[in-house]
Amino acid sequence: MTISLKGFLSFALLLLLATLIFGVLSSFAFLYPVYFNKFLPFYLLRPLHVSAAIFWIITGATGCIIYYRKEVFEVKKETVFIPLFKITWVITILAVFISYAGKQFGGKEYWEFPPILCIPLLVAWLFFMLGYFPLWKKHDNKMSAYSIMWSTGILFFLITFIEQNLWQIQWFRQSYLREITVQWKANGSMVGAWNQMIYGTFFFLMTRLSGDETLARGKKVYFFYFLGLTNLMFNWGHHIYNVPTAGWIRHVAYAISMTEWLFLINIIQGFKSKLSERRKLNHFITYRFLITAEIWVFINLLLAIAMSIPAINRYTHGTHITVAHAMGTTIGINTMILLGGIGYMIGIERLTARAKRILTITHYVAQVSLGIFWVSLVIAGILKGYRSVAMNITDFQLMMKPVFQVLTVFAIAGIGLLTGLGAIVIIYLQAIWNGIRITTDENNKR
Repeated sequence: MTISLKGFLSFALLLLLATLIFGVLSSFAFLYPVYFNKFLPFYLLRPLHVSAAIFWIITGATGCIIYYRKEVFEVKKETVFIPLFKITWVITILAVFISYAGKQFGGKEYWEFPPILCIPLLVAWLFFMLGYFPLWKKHDNKMSAYSIMWSTGILFFLITFIEQNLWQIQWFRQSYLREITVQWKANGSMVGAWNQMIYGTFFFLMTRLSGDETLARGKKVYFFYFLGLTNLMFNWGHHIYNVPTAGWIRHVAYAISMTEWLFLINIIQGFKSKLSERRKLNHFITYRFLITAEIWVFINLLLAIAMSIPAINRYTHGTHITVAHAMGTTIGINTMILLGGIGYMIGIERLTARAKRILTITHYVAQVSLGIFWVSLVIAGILKGYRSVAMNITDFQLMMKPVFQVLTVFAIAGIGLLTGLGAIVIIYLQAIWNGIRITTDENNKR
């Protein structure tokens, strides 16, 4: 692994750590504003948290693609475009946080930094595409599922990123409904774009851990890919639920989204059945992260099905249940897959026995905390939805009074999540820069 890639992956992991820290601070700033408003108000912490989370997901996904594409496409000499991407991408993200620190905003939801910074982000992504697509196009392995998913995610991220910035054209701002429809639609599709990149890495890891390349070339996985592509292009319908539109758009969008998740579970089950006990034990840490992601896919599937029912959605839309669904996906699925992917590339399985025990403990701490975290958000959402819709309480403080009590549990669980995942990040950073110490058992085998 090159020094530049080590630095890039370390930057991604630090973004994860920043996401957790800003998230904990945000939750307490929301609950106890009198103690935070002077120095770290909620309106500042929230965009810090959200931007760190988005950039962690995208940076981690691109870092995995940069590393694994060398094996897939047999890269012998790196072009100048990937280093240019890394430098431009990292510097621009640092500029985003510097802007926030100076309380300079100006963007839209999820991308609240000054819009001018979208230009270097776009340039960086074009560098990334120039470093990826020529290799993909000329190589024989371009038709494997993970290669196609990487390619689709990279291309559609460009499309949705441009679409997400259309609000800067005056014509889109002339109509509030037009602007918000395009904005919410773009953000929904963008999630599908980075999911394609992350799921591509998942399928790559499945083939390497199982030793079965057919897992990335079967009819089922190709069918799943096209479902995922359809999901990326059309499942944004539920993001504009409150915008006046035809009802069939929402129903089709939810149906497509549910089908994709069901097939993902089915394919992972096939992977588990083909993974021998020896291979599983040789890559136990990576395997644990991937199976954890499977569990959260199932949990989020149940929640998403409930949210798709119009009668229930009337109560849940815009409540903390939506946040629970987002957090379950971002942390429970995407983060677990990325930690598995990064761990596999740095040889995390060769940690000392003591380090492995610490990883095991912190992993359980993170999962238990995430479970409490998620359940608290669901309960808070139910309370808020019921009190606002069924009881028709319009006074915000009165409506939120019991919700605040539940959110206190949520904030405390966030500390546990920070402790568990934060420790894993530190172990990963040490492994990247100090190398992996071979365990005594492995030395004896040699």
